[in-house]
Amino acid sequence: MHSTREVAIGQFVKSKAGRDKDRVFVVIDIIDELYVLVADGDLRKSEKPKKKKIKHLSKYNIVSEEIEKRYNSHKKISNLMIRREIEKLGFHKTQI
Repeated sequence: MHSTREVAIGQFVKSKAGRDKDRVFVVIDIIDELYVLVADGDLRKSEKPKKKKIKHLSKYNIVSEEIEKRYNSHKKISNLMIRREIEKLGFHKTQI
């Protein structure tokens, strides 16, 4: 991935670089052409999301409709919701 046009709010991504390498996150905001904000509800809370370069992420072709809907209606995205959505994919804390 080279551009934020390739990701959507609520999309599941995996970090390819940094201390959080191989952790699964959810895109909770798009900053600009190169950066997004991601959270996992555990290490990176929705109140203090991680700013990541898009080129350091690999995307899953899965978008959480629940998170996307809450973002579009300007409602708070809770950490519990993010954790549950990640767990629905089959990822557990030991894998995250």
